[in-house]
Amino acid sequence: MWGYSEEQIAQFGLTFGVSAFMLYMGFIIFQLARESKAGRFGTFVLFLALGFGLLGFAAKGIIKYFIAGS
Repeated sequence: MWGYSEEQIAQFGLTFGVSAFMLYMGFIIFQLARESKAGRFGTFVLFLALGFGLLGFAAKGIIKYFIAGS
């Protein structure tokens, strides 16, 4: 497809698709905090609790990058 292999398309989709999904999840958490009038501390707790899984997924990619590079 347009000179790209399936592996290249899958890698592009995984990189940018999951990144866009993670940004959207951050927006959803922010909307949840705003609509519930959580305040500053409540917003922090929501981002900490709900965003922890997103942080772990991002950390996994960074760790894989550094292990493969060495």
